[in-house]
Amino acid sequence: MTKRQENVLLSMWVVSLVATLGSLYFSEIRGYTPCNLCWIQRIFMYPLVLIIGVAYIQKNVRIAATTMVFAIVGGCISLYHYGIQKLAFLAEAAPSCGQVPCTGQYINWLGFITIPFLALIAFILIAGMSIYLWKTLKEEK
Repeated sequence: MTKRQENVLLSMWVVSLVATLGSLYFSEIRGYTPCNLCWIQRIFMYPLVLIIGVAYIQKNVRIAATTMVFAIVGGCISLYHYGIQKLAFLAEAAPSCGQVPCTGQYINWLGFITIPFLALIAFILIAGMSIYLWKTLKEEK
């Protein structure tokens, strides 16, 4: 494993950790109840902290395919969730999301930054770095 690959793996871990701690901050400290789509996004983000952390310790960049799948699926859910918050035609057709509506926006910084948007950015960063690592593995062969 090269030093660059190691740094990318560490960066992926930091992004997943910040996203996980951020979601816990919003729910546990600020008291925002997550909707069902938020929970699904958490299901794809939280394991990445452990998966990438173990991969970093083991110096295993082959984990890139796994993290790519988690990030792409989680990112698609985040994009849909963000869409139902910001696009009227999606919001009208949005399914009932349990106790908290998925169209609700606890935060709306600068008019476009919501919690699903923050998750989407984290998933995009992790997916991009995973693709980079995956390509470096292909080049080594």
